[in-house]
Amino acid sequence: MPIVDVTYARGIEDQTLRTLAQLLPHEVSLAVECPEEPYDLDLQPGDVEVRFRERSSLDPSGLDVVVEVRSTWVESRAVDRQARAERLRVAVSDALGTASVGVFLTLPVAGWAQG
Repeated sequence: MPIVDVTYARGIEDQTLRTLAQLLPHEVSLAVECPEEPYDLDLQPGDVEVRFRERSSLDPSGLDVVVEVRSTWVESRAVDRQARAERLRVAVSDALGTASVGVFLTLPVAGWAQG
């Protein structure tokens, strides 16, 4: 299950954030899809956890939106993680109509339990 943190600049419209909230579960699932965890296009509650946070005046980022994705490390994801991050960045940029987007894809060795 990927965990997605979205940091956005002040002034980003609520409708833009709603668009992003609808887009991210599917696009992130595509970005982390692999033989060990195939994406069946049938997302269930808890499959992708997305959190939004408005950037504070102390955050120095110059980007409108930063998307950080954390998903467990498996070799097939790690081999092409840069291409996966770039595809997700393009999808988010296209949906939002801005090139001012950053995507950080991390693949830590981790465990997940859900009940």
